[in-house]
Amino acid sequence: DALLIRGCGRTDFQQGSPARLFDSVRGRLFGLPDGCRVCPAHDYRGFSASSIGEERRFNPRLGGDADLHDFSGYMNHLNLPHPKRIDEAVPANLQCGRPPSGSSPPEAPDWAPLVLSTAGIWQIEPQALAEHRHQAQIVDVREPAEWADGLGRIAGARLLPMDELSGLETTTDIGLDRDRPVVAVCRSGTRSAQAVVLLTRAGFKQAVNLAGGMLRWQRCQLPVETRPV
Repeated sequence: DALLIRGCGRTDFQQGSPARLFDSVRGRLFGLPDGCRVCPAHDYRGFSASSIGEERRFNPRLGGDADLHDFSGYMNHLNLPHPKRIDEAVPANLQCGRPPSGSSPPEAPDWAPLVLSTAGIWQIEPQALAEHRHQAQIVDVREPAEWADGLGRIAGARLLPMDELSGLETTTDIGLDRDRPVVAVCRSGTRSAQAVVLLTRAGFKQAVNLAGGMLRWQRCQLPVETRPV
């Protein structure tokens, strides 16, 4: 997000600096050969590629005879609205995925072999759940119609759609034991990942996502129930 096609990244967020961006582009990128291709980090006008030579000549913010005073005056008066939650996103990006100073990654639950996803959610593979399912409470967060469809369901699983999970922080009467592991299940593992977030916020410290959902469970040829409920 430094040099874009006929533009540049913003400098009005935390630690932003027109001077630093000007130096990065004019002092470094514009030192590359004219024919070096430039592809945008993002673009909203249909551009796909440019070149260092083009941007050096035609970039309205940084090209031509623009100097630091011109560029700073331009960037400091854009008056663009801040994106939602940018004050949280920028510090997180600066951490590059590392835990904040003084903290450590969450401890791995020891009731089954688990993997911590890039999103920071504990996941269990279908084969591992099949071996350890009696140690966990299995919560299927699909809709009732999906619960009865051709993918079937894991024996002993309880249906608790996402709409019901959304009220977990305000009620304790959901029939789940907070001291036992809970495995969230859906069709593909996407909704159930969000269900793990909701469960964790509600005080379930051993909430886990079934990686790949019922689709992967079926591909692993693990048993399912398909009889009407």
